Amino acid sequence: MASRIRASPGRTPREGRGRRRYCLGDGPGVRPPALGGPTATERRPVLIDGYDTLLLDLDGVVYLGSHAVPGAPEALAEAGARGVRLAYVTNNASRTPAAIAAHLRELGVPAVAGDVVTSAQAAARLVSERVPAGSNVLVVGGSGLRMAVRDRGLRPVTTAMDAPAAVVQGIAPGLSYGLLSEGALAVRQGALFVASNGDTTMPTGRGEQPGNGAMVRVIAAATGVEPVYAGKPDPPLHRESMIRTGAERPLVVGDRLDTDIEGATNAGVDSLLVLTGVATPLDLLTAGPEHRPTYVAEGLGALSRPYPEVRDGVCGGWRARWQDGALRLEGDGSPIDGLRAACDAVWTAVGEGRAEEDAVKHALDRLG
Repeated sequence: MASRIRASPGRTPREGRGRRRYCLGDGPGVRPPALGGPTATERRPVLIDGYDTLLLDLDGVVYLGSHAVPGAPEALAEAGARGVRLAYVTNNASRTPAAIAAHLRELGVPAVAGDVVTSAQAAARLVSERVPAGSNVLVVGGSGLRMAVRDRGLRPVTTAMDAPAAVVQGIAPGLSYGLLSEGALAVRQGALFVASNGDTTMPTGRGEQPGNGAMVRVIAAATGVEPVYAGKPDPPLHRESMIRTGAERPLVVGDRLDTDIEGATNAGVDSLLVLTGVATPLDLLTAGPEHRPTYVAEGLGALSRPYPEVRDGVCGGWRARWQDGALRLEGDGSPIDGLRAACDAVWTAVGEGRAEEDAVKHALDRLG
């Protein structure tokens, strides 16, 4: 069987609901030839051919802290020049789209406010669909969340005494005990509880710090009420992204398996995992079905290059196989091709299960 880390080519989000088949190497809408076939690599379609929009995560994909990921601005400019829409999709609800776009431009990344989609916007839409227009909404968060709530025709408030119809929570610097307490009081009074995202940690220049998911536990523990989540990996943020961009054939690009890639799986769309952020090769090889991306690449530069075929555990100069309950990897060449071959062999062997770390670690050492 031809195998790649991708779903059916050219699939729309609605058609793609449910389980996907996991294969590495076929381009969207065009099946590359078998290894050794007459068509040269340079004549194959590039990875983004067949997609109209890139739904890009930010930290770990476009930038790392205050610096652009090397090569990212150039890769995104080239993708845009090919006519692909760029949308920057983030679970961070604290900043406004305009502020995020300004930061991206400072890093040399092409962006305007309309290119940015935040979990705050997705959360505000969720609330607006469930409470009457003009309702009071207690915002436990920052300016980005307040603006998103206001833009949906709702009235941001800061106290439970205003009888809010909903509480919406997102991460914000200096989030106070007092505001968390007001949120808990309102939820106890029956207000709808919506969280922008459930990430328990967030990356900073000083390391991993508590994320919105950790702060949400304060209100949830105090009230016994679990929130409705808007951000990745839950579908609302990708739905918001596709509404705002008009995407019909989106490609999700991320660095985390548990948010970006699972979010794409939940939305039924294709995904690219880049190794410039959180996920490691070991994470990939031991991933369950919901965390398996359509493609794997070292960085965004792969977007405008042909994606190599992976067939029966073979990619480039590498051959991977599952033997006696362990991964075997032979050959030589680009380490990323070796990883693609290994993912294909492992995922085919374990199916809906997951490989144990000890079963893949030894072979992974060959990739450096």
